[in-house]
Amino acid sequence: MIILKRFLVLSAITFFVIGLAGNGAWAKESGKINVNKASVEELAQLDRVGTKYAQRIVEYREKNGPFKQPEDIMKVKGIGMKVWEVNKDRISVK
Repeated sequence: MIILKRFLVLSAITFFVIGLAGNGAWAKESGKINVNKASVEELAQLDRVGTKYAQRIVEYREKNGPFKQPEDIMKVKGIGMKVWEVNKDRISVK
């Protein structure tokens, strides 16, 4: 009886964990931020990017279309090599 209870508890925990992973509750695309779709608030989560620069990113993509490569973010005024280097593993364009 004890073995059956343990099995049921472990099964319930396993299904719960699988359910969370399947819904993306743990990570959004490995923590990446899609600069072609992200809001100002989401972009401001990047290191060294506040709301001012996040707004510039949104304005740039609205004016020039989507970024083709992640490093194209450096075309935005105020976003340079330092910002790119600290965020390059977190930026996505797909």
